[in-house]
Amino acid sequence: MELFLVVVFGGGFLLFLIIFITIYNSLVGLKNHIRESWADIDVQMKRRYDLIPNLVNTVKGYAAHEKVVFEKVVEARNRAFANNGRYGSQALDENQMLQTLKTLFAVAEKYPELKANENFLKLQQELVDTEDKIAAARRFFNGNVRDYNNKVQMFPSILVAGMFGFKIEDFFEVEDDAVRKAVKVAM
Repeated sequence: MELFLVVVFGGGFLLFLIIFITIYNSLVGLKNHIRESWADIDVQMKRRYDLIPNLVNTVKGYAAHEKVVFEKVVEARNRAFANNGRYGSQALDENQMLQTLKTLFAVAEKYPELKANENFLKLQQELVDTEDKIAAARRFFNGNVRDYNNKVQMFPSILVAGMFGFKIEDFFEVEDDAVRKAVKVAM
């Protein structure tokens, strides 16, 4: 009888240990998926940051008197580029940068010769392509955050998450309803 109880309790403890390790490893895996998908967004945002100065310089040649607009775009770009904080903080700076880019494109609308410039058109197309890639990467990131947050909040993994300090992650969201609309690039 004693051997039977030892086997039952030992088997139960082993089963508990296997479940515990499986839950912990899945939480770690999901957390790493979030980091990886954030790195994908980061790569695309850096590409965008590299495109913006070229775009500003191209527009400057046609609209030199729009100095305030250029300064705001460059300032917003630099602030977003320098932000290495949490996802929500980065999203705020990204949203502000998108707003200033809209202003830059509004300035470009005033200059038909600029809108026909081959460099400007190429930069616009590259920026649109980059924005599409950022949107796709953001969807992938937010899917990973959703899966992770579900795991952190559901039973029994909530117990393991609580013991090891796994916290809910922020989605990379657009705050301003105006920014939720696609960036309109007129050709």
